[in-house]
Amino acid sequence: MTTPVIGDGPGTTDAASIVAEGRHRRRRRAVTVAAVLAALIVVAVVVSLSLGATGLGLGDALAALVGRGDRLSDFVVFRLRLPRATTAVLAGAAFGLAGALFQSTLRNPLASPDILGVTAGASFAAVFATLILRVDGPGTAVAAFAGALIVAALMWALAWRGGLVGYRFVLIGVALAALVQAALGYLITRADVRDASRALVWTVGGIGDTSWPAIGVVGAAVLGLLIVVAGVSRRMPVLQLDDDSARSLGVDAGRARAGVIVLGVALVAAGTALAGPVAFVALVSAPIARSLVRGGVSALAASALVGSLVVLVADLVGQYALPGGISVPVGIVTGLIGAPYLLWLIATGNRKGSDG
Repeated sequence: MTTPVIGDGPGTTDAASIVAEGRHRRRRRAVTVAAVLAALIVVAVVVSLSLGATGLGLGDALAALVGRGDRLSDFVVFRLRLPRATTAVLAGAAFGLAGALFQSTLRNPLASPDILGVTAGASFAAVFATLILRVDGPGTAVAAFAGALIVAALMWALAWRGGLVGYRFVLIGVALAALVQAALGYLITRADVRDASRALVWTVGGIGDTSWPAIGVVGAAVLGLLIVVAGVSRRMPVLQLDDDSARSLGVDAGRARAGVIVLGVALVAAGTALAGPVAFVALVSAPIARSLVRGGVSALAASALVGSLVVLVADLVGQYALPGGISVPVGIVTGLIGAPYLLWLIATGNRKGSDG
């Protein structure tokens, strides 16, 4: 029997070269996927700027973007269409990245903010601030963050049993989501008709009623959160291990997971404050990104880009692709996409005998 030798021999060098080559290949694929997704987002934004009832074509939209448009083109592009497209990009990125953080940290494909009630908590708090406290603008965003954080803290406290179990967290989150949705429905039914119509965006999700000041505030928040996520992304592979394995690598898994969940909650609150609870974007973005990047990684950047692309395309479908010339909020379209995926995910999990 030959005992393997650990040292600086040729075999060690070859193994290190193979590992380095594998990392380089995965990194190159991740960069390629991100570049392709970014290009598709640019295409979707340009298409969204060139469609509409005013008759502006692609050339008129591009001329306005580079400062050579007439007054009508500038008004339509910069006051009507570009804010909508920018909202779709920001909200989609926030939801997509939040879903990746939740699913990777809790090691469960159902651990999505919209399934767990975090998005519902943000929506309820925003509606409460709008209808009861008569708060608007940045105050609504603060309320949305507080509501999302409270729901996440409740889930954490109720699911903690000497550690965090993914499936228990999910089940408690589903129950809290039903409770918060009921409270949200009560608020809307008791409100004045005009106030209730303003609050409807918080039950469905839509990106048609945004302004540049709100986009600027939320955009700055999302940018800051992206920087923080980039800083903690190196620990994400460790958090996909169990608590004992993470502890053996010198990582306090409980504290690290709590920090990542808070980041995810902040992203959900930012996206919800800007566009309402756009359904299932957080659920589907991360699996799509991981399938594109491969290698069993968290694919955080790709998840954010996929989220932006999903919201952009869903908005185009909701505005221009439905029969009869009707238009629907983007949250309805994403719901039609995400609900079948959720059913498929549950069905395949049952066939595999998985309870988590």
